[in-house]
Parts: sequence; C-alpha cells; structure tokens
Amino acid sequence: MTWHGIYGHDDVVERFRCALGRGRLASSFLFVGPEGIGKRSFALKLAQALLCRTRPEQAMDPCGECPACVQVAARTHPDLELIAKPKDKSFLPLELLIGDKEHRRRRGLCHSIGLKPFMGGRKIAIIDDADYLNAEGANSLLKTLEEPPPRSVLILISTSPARQLPTIRSRCQLIRFQPLTAEIVAQLLLEHGLVETEAEARRLGSHCGGSLQRAAELADAQLWAFRTQLYTQLAQPVLESGRLANAVVAFVDEAGREAAPRRRRARQVVGLAADFYRALVHALCGSPRTGDAELRDSVGRAMEVWPGDELVAAACLDRCLEASEQIDRNAHLPTLLECWLDDLGKTAAPGQTPVR
Repeated sequence: MTWHGIYGHDDVVERFRCALGRGRLASSFLFVGPEGIGKRSFALKLAQALLCRTRPEQAMDPCGECPACVQVAARTHPDLELIAKPKDKSFLPLELLIGDKEHRRRRGLCHSIGLKPFMGGRKIAIIDDADYLNAEGANSLLKTLEEPPPRSVLILISTSPARQLPTIRSRCQLIRFQPLTAEIVAQLLLEHGLVETEAEARRLGSHCGGSLQRAAELADAQLWAFRTQLYTQLAQPVLESGRLANAVVAFVDEAGREAAPRRRRARQVVGLAADFYRALVHALCGSPRTGDAELRDSVGRAMEVWPGDELVAAACLDRCLEASEQIDRNAHLPTLLECWLDDLGKTAAPGQTPVR
C-alpha cells in the first residue's frame, strides 16, 4: 500500500495517526533506517499533514492543494525549517542550528522552532543527515529537546540510533523505518524512469537491500563489471590485498576529479564487499545462500577454500562497515582503501582468529 506516494511505511503512518487521535503526539522524533527508503519524504509529508489548513491533522490526510500544503511541498512554509549537511562539509555546521557567532541563539533552527507559529498551527523542524551531527552540534540541540516549545515537532533523520549521542537518543521518540521490498523498489525505479526495462528494475530491486538510492547507484554498468572482479578476488584462498587495492583505487579514480562521486563509488565498492561477507557468514552458518547467481557462486567458491569460520567472515564484514563509516567521515580515500583491504587480508589469513 501507499500513503500519499510514500511506499512501504504504512505501519509508521498508523502509529502517528493513533498518537494524533489520542492527542499524544511527541515533540521530538528520531527517524532511523537505511538510506534511500523514504524517511525524508515521510517527514515532509508528515509536516504537510500537520500543517494542512483544510483537513484535521489526526486524519493524516493532507489535501495537497491548500496554500499550506503547497508551501510545504515547495519548502517555503514559514512554520517549516529543513536543514541538511552541505555537500562540501564533513558535519552539519553549527550555524545552521544556532546561528553564526554574531547571532548565537538568535538565528538557526533552534531559534526558529521556538518562535510562535506564523500561521497558528505548529512549528516543525527537520534535520536531515543527522548522522553528521558532531558533539558540539548535538549538544546545541539539548535545550530544545529538553524544553520543547509548545506545538513544536522536531524530527532528526538518521541511519542508526548508534550514530547519535545517548543524550540525543534518550530525548527522542525512536521511529524505525524498514527497508523497502524488492517489488516496491522495482516499481519506484520504473515510476521515476531510473531504468528502461522491468527486468533491470527487478534485478536492481533484489540487490539494493531495500534502498531506492542504492538501486539507482547500482544501475551503473561499470560497477557491475567491477563487482565480478572484486568477488573473484575475495573468493581466493589468500587475498592479494595490494593488487586488489590498486584496482579499487584506480576504479574509484575513474569516477572523476570531484570528491563526491569518488567517495560515492568507494562506498559502493565497500558495500559490495560487505554483501559478499554477509552472504558468506550466512552460508558458513548453514543458512540458505542468498543473492543472485554470481554472488552465490562466489560464496560457494570461497567456502571451499575459506581458512576460517563464520566468526572470521563476520570480522571481515565488520571491517567493511567500519570502512564505510570512515568514507562518510572524509578520510583520505587511497589510504583508507589500502588499509581496509590490508586488514581484510590479515583477518582472513590462514590461522588467524578474530577477537571475540
């Protein structure tokens, strides 16, 4: 089912509808779930439902046509504040939260949400990319979270509760968003014109982990060709980390001179490796092999020569997840990729035992 164009999150819609019906809507929320599954779109549609001037908010059914709904859709509503990490920054700038040094606490999101609603309804603030709140930025939110202004709603959008400070988690109501189904992703790929054929949509939908964003990235033919090379190397009895690092760095460099596409490609490669080790863990634990034919075949070859057990494979998976986070933190890519693959080689070397 779909809620105003939002697929796969009907349970979250009902949760908000019930809270509004009881008059018990919280003031602060932490939306968590994988990237590219609709958390930001849901937050904006929720803002539209709460600010709509023609339909009651407890109905969770914005008309989409009144001035308030139109302004929310255009991101120009005076009672809606939306901030996100600039592409050239590693963290959410403090200025977006509490103003620059000359206007501390007199500008920024924390100031805006504390003002009286301009149109007499609610004040709503959405922090996209909340994973990139540093300690100073997170601490600047504490007063607003502890003493929320009347009729205000603050939404933080994140990939995991672990990415937030305990002081933030404890002051927000946690809303978990589940990955989209492969069928929904395939449908969205076709609706948005991101693929040309239904077969390609199904293929990408089955490989993206429920993320429309990742499915769109995986549509890159060059990435799929490199995936074969990567899996061939990872399935070897001894990982030639130096040779593979050279290939990975060269492939990442082919994305261009700009940092953003190079980091995106590095994240994709690390994600493919994580898929391999995740499938290997399942196979070593006796679970049915998952993924497409190429991934299953690669895992099958790896199992024949794998020097360790499922704990070694899990340690390699953990290292991939750590590398992905380091990419997000703007680590030096060539050094990061070389260290990552060197660590994988050492972890999977014969006779090694992972830290338990």
